Amino acid sequence: MTPLLKSTPKNTRRFWGSLNQSIDPPRESFNRWLLERKVIDKGHDPLLPSDCDPVISPSMFREVMNDIPIRLSRIKYKEEARKLLFKYAEAAKKMIDSRNASPESRKVVKWNAEDTMSWLRRDHSASKEDYMDRLEHLRQQCGPHVTAVAKDSVEGICSKIYQLSAEYSRRLRQTHLSLLMCVLCVFENRGVCVPTTVPAGLLLPGAPGLPITPPPPRVELHFENDVACLRFRGEMVKVNRGHFSKLELLYRYSCIDDPRFEKFLSRVWCLLKRYQVMFGNGANEGTGLQGALPVSVFEALNRQFGVSFECFASPLNCFFKQFCSAFPDTDGFFGSRGPFLSFCPVSGSFEANPPFCEELMDSMVTHFEELLDQSSEPLSFIVFVPEWRDPVTPLSIPAYEHEYRSGSQHICKRDEMYYRAVHGTAVLFLQNDAGFSKWGPTPERLAELTAAYRPSSSRTSSLSSPGPAHITPGDKDSVPKSSDRTQSSAVSSPVGQVFKSCLIFSISLF
Repeated sequence: MTPLLKSTPKNTRRFWGSLNQSIDPPRESFNRWLLERKVIDKGHDPLLPSDCDPVISPSMFREVMNDIPIRLSRIKYKEEARKLLFKYAEAAKKMIDSRNASPESRKVVKWNAEDTMSWLRRDHSASKEDYMDRLEHLRQQCGPHVTAVAKDSVEGICSKIYQLSAEYSRRLRQTHLSLLMCVLCVFENRGVCVPTTVPAGLLLPGAPGLPITPPPPRVELHFENDVACLRFRGEMVKVNRGHFSKLELLYRYSCIDDPRFEKFLSRVWCLLKRYQVMFGNGANEGTGLQGALPVSVFEALNRQFGVSFECFASPLNCFFKQFCSAFPDTDGFFGSRGPFLSFCPVSGSFEANPPFCEELMDSMVTHFEELLDQSSEPLSFIVFVPEWRDPVTPLSIPAYEHEYRSGSQHICKRDEMYYRAVHGTAVLFLQNDAGFSKWGPTPERLAELTAAYRPSSSRTSSLSSPGPAHITPGDKDSVPKSSDRTQSSAVSSPVGQVFKSCLIFSISLF
């Protein structure tokens, strides 16, 4: 881990204030930006986007524009609604005055803002609903003018963050190439013949067993109660003891170049540091983007639908020994098959719980459709996505009655392992004909899946080993009757258009 990586675009938050001092960055917007950019990025860096078209991120642009002129929060009480209305009017007037707006825009915004403030001073008997109706009217009148004058600044923010990311990626690559050239010079001085082009991981000719990279640096390990602490050059990363044991098992199952575990600690340190850098050091920062299904749901998926592979996971939050993840260079030693959009299975039953990024979910669905169209073998994807539709799907469990495992499960306390979901979760079954015949969503199977999703007071919070790797119960096929099939239909959801050539069964879990 080079010092440059500590200065990733997380620090671009300091540029935010210089570009627009009245608006704070939307929560988790940078993390979602990373996910959205990596869908289209053609650069070399595993973390930092550096070759994207378009340069301006639609995801970040949309999120920032939604917070102009102020961020709107959920309102419970009348006084909160009154304050929010006043703040919106004040912020809209201030923004239109400080920007290069047209005379017509200035006139419309200032008149509506002053009229609203006058109404607030005059009417003290309004209800919460009255304030919210007035706010909606004010947004309709002022919103287009305010966003028009802010557009250039927001595009500047998005462009600046991308340019910083590309610059850091370029400097990192130069540093790595310089280190590689130093290693090559050492080998050449020792008389070892080095090819002109050296693929990653190549063993040098004339030096059996001697890799192109130098020996890994020494990483110190000690335990503090139930926490494993790994220290390298003064920097410490932590993981709880249960997940440290889990990483040992995954490494033993998956790693073939280090039977003596000589590189294990350095690879664990790089793994933990990568995810820490990606999601940040703030309290609970990024954890919502890597939450996992409860163990009981994975067990039900394995028993009833033969699932043994996760399409979106990491060595830290996976349940099965096989999974796809964002970083093959750090995660591959622990069982990762690389990014899912580059993974092309022809058969099997898979679970997909993607990060909440619309662009990523849309690309995921396109990939599913292509895989299902190309395969005649049994192929099934069970997808868990936020229920953002209105109206929601007919089958549902009341709000706050299902859980997720925290994205920081590898370092959080046991009593913080699970959290109640505040949104609905749609479960979509995307299967070809052979997959439907083998793993179709019968009423009995669905009943067990929904029951497994409900919170349990006896839920265990520790996960010290990966889940089952082989399918046995899931193969007891009870072929669904034709009446059990749910017809394919258009789904108005963030994950795309009509799911062609797929079975769709959708339930809403709140």
